[in-house]
Amino acid sequence: MKVLHLDRNHPLIIEQFEALGIQNHEDYHSSKDEILKKISAYDGIIIRSRFSLDAAFLEKATELKFIGRLGAGLENIDTNYAKNNDIFLAAAPEGNRNAVGEHALGMLLSLFNKLHTADREVRSGKWDREGNRGLELEGKVVGVIGYGHMGKSFAKKLKGFDVDEVICYDIMGGVEDDNARQVGIMEFHQRCDVVSLHVPETSETIGMINSEFIENFHKSIWLINTARGKCIVTEDLVKALKTQKILGAGLDVLEYEKSSFENMFSEHELPEAFQYLVNANNVILSPHVAGWTIESKIKLAQTVVDKIKAKFF
Repeated sequence: MKVLHLDRNHPLIIEQFEALGIQNHEDYHSSKDEILKKISAYDGIIIRSRFSLDAAFLEKATELKFIGRLGAGLENIDTNYAKNNDIFLAAAPEGNRNAVGEHALGMLLSLFNKLHTADREVRSGKWDREGNRGLELEGKVVGVIGYGHMGKSFAKKLKGFDVDEVICYDIMGGVEDDNARQVGIMEFHQRCDVVSLHVPETSETIGMINSEFIENFHKSIWLINTARGKCIVTEDLVKALKTQKILGAGLDVLEYEKSSFENMFSEHELPEAFQYLVNANNVILSPHVAGWTIESKIKLAQTVVDKIKAKFF
């Protein structure tokens, strides 16, 4: 087998492939068109998010047996084409679920305790205790949208905080566990104090958090998004922040990210809605790093190796 690595990952993936007798070829710089000219020679591809593996690309990969995706989502791969042509897809949500759960919790605690603003103020010489009085998670109802690997990890982290309840909403039935009770959308809207988003990017989830969805909540809520930026309509989020229907937001992902996740904007001008988020004291931003830890880099690579090894060796 010959495998083409299109993104740099933890070296264990190459080392363990070599031990299996796989030939590893690395190409981290060639354009997609240049890769297309040689892709027919490979049995496998290892990628994060460098570019999309669409049907036109996969048609040229005539010997392709598997794609290893060092991450949770598969939105940069034409999954229908892959499945119809018996191309094995090895994503790795198990690899960074703990990191995502911890990051989401960290964002929530920082918002509740105003750690981001308090830090800036103290550094500038301002000592405002009353202005930085925080909230406690105890007694709150936390809602999780999307109860897969990431949602379950976040809910597990909440067990020690004496929340009133963790509830989850998912299009799949029967996903609840000891850490969260699955509810319908009406109860979800009625009870939540906090909402954390853990869905993949699909046609159903793009733009799902919009003005109509937000206004259906009976209470003002806190919003955390460590999933995909395009799941939230940023302009509608800003409207809700201004009216305090959303009390604060922790955003690890943004609607404006490029599909590679490596940069934010195609143009230099920042959208007006993003300018508001940058200046808002009740918003925490991070650059799509919720699943980006020292440990998850190892776990992601190992998960992909294990899945490919189990399938082909």
